[in-house]
Amino acid sequence: MSEASNTTVLIVPGLRDHVAEHWQTLLAARLPKVRTVEPLTEDKLSLNARVEAIQCELESIEGPVILVAHSAGVLMVVHWAARYDRPIKGALLATPPDLNAAWPEGYPTPDTLRANGWSPLPRQRLPFPSLVAASDNDHLASLDAVRGMAADWGGALVELGEVGHLNPASGYGDWPRAEALIQILDH
Repeated sequence: MSEASNTTVLIVPGLRDHVAEHWQTLLAARLPKVRTVEPLTEDKLSLNARVEAIQCELESIEGPVILVAHSAGVLMVVHWAARYDRPIKGALLATPPDLNAAWPEGYPTPDTLRANGWSPLPRQRLPFPSLVAASDNDHLASLDAVRGMAADWGGALVELGEVGHLNPASGYGDWPRAEALIQILDH
């Protein structure tokens, strides 16, 4: 993203919120106009609270916005888009999890997520351009599942290869390609 751009990037983290060595945190430190949805202090699994946090942050931003979401942050953005109609320039949606998959131990169960409003996941076309970045070996979603989400949302699929869940546990702190993908959306 160029210094001359008047677009604000809004970072939407996943359920783990802010991790110092995560690519979203490192990206935010480099961008000239960036905001991050603040972590919740209570009701951390409440989808409604997460969506309202996105809306609150967007209400404080003037001008064009590009959303940059990771993991459950992607699901939050899709739910937000089903409720609100603020113009968005585009969205980078990285490694969305599949709510129908069996996630490893340590993650919320599908029943827990359902009880907190996460499903059903909106699958209609998003009202803004999107790039959906997918991994060949993500333990939270198969490539086919992400391919289906991208198609339903009208997003362009960006296949990343074997990058796990594109997080520090998968060996990704810095992810320089994010800036190139944001630049595509900021045309």
